[in-house]
Amino acid sequence: MPYFSNDDLPPAVRDHLPFHAQEMYRQAFNHAWEEYARDSRREEIAHRVAWGAVKRKYVKIAGEWVPR
Repeated sequence: MPYFSNDDLPPAVRDHLPFHAQEMYRQAFNHAWEEYARDSRREEIAHRVAWGAVKRKYVKIAGEWVPR
């Protein structure tokens, strides 16, 4: 299911990523959700795409996500 706001994101995303990274995750997830509408693994793929988008711009250092 698409996420309409950052408050709807899973706790692993909402509680650990900075605001901008949450926005990136949500937008990437929602786009992938639409893109893979016919795939039975739709949700899994959308989460993978979203994490990939975040990891291109952020890196986790000492337990904290920071911009690259």
